[in-house]
Amino acid sequence: MTDDTSASLHAYLSYADAPAAIDWLVALGFAVTARQDDEHGGVQHAEARLGDAVVMVASDDAAYTVPPLVGVSTGSGVHLCTPDVDDLHRRAVAAGGTSVIAPEDTPWGSRRARVLDVGGREWSFGTYAPGRAW
Repeated sequence: MTDDTSASLHAYLSYADAPAAIDWLVALGFAVTARQDDEHGGVQHAEARLGDAVVMVASDDAAYTVPPLVGVSTGSGVHLCTPDVDDLHRRAVAAGGTSVIAPEDTPWGSRRARVLDVGGREWSFGTYAPGRAW
């Protein structure tokens, strides 16, 4: 395995109602940088960007099951590093998301919040930036 420092990681999420998911991302402050709709009113492929964060979105091509919330997590999700957790949480809920963890300070020195988006997928907002020293 080589050390390829040019690699990057981006989320790819499909939704039963991809146009609604895109609208939710726009309400959070994402800009849609690409979008290809299909002939049935769905989204074949879209990209939304907020700073260096890019999310690819499409309409479901099967009857997928989104993991249910158990306690305060679905067991997987997307983490968006942001300096303003409170504002992002407020925007997410105002746009139809469901608050799971209200903005709070953590014992490890960061601020975080968690929501379910309009498709029930888990999003964490936090000041913690993975890959950087604590």
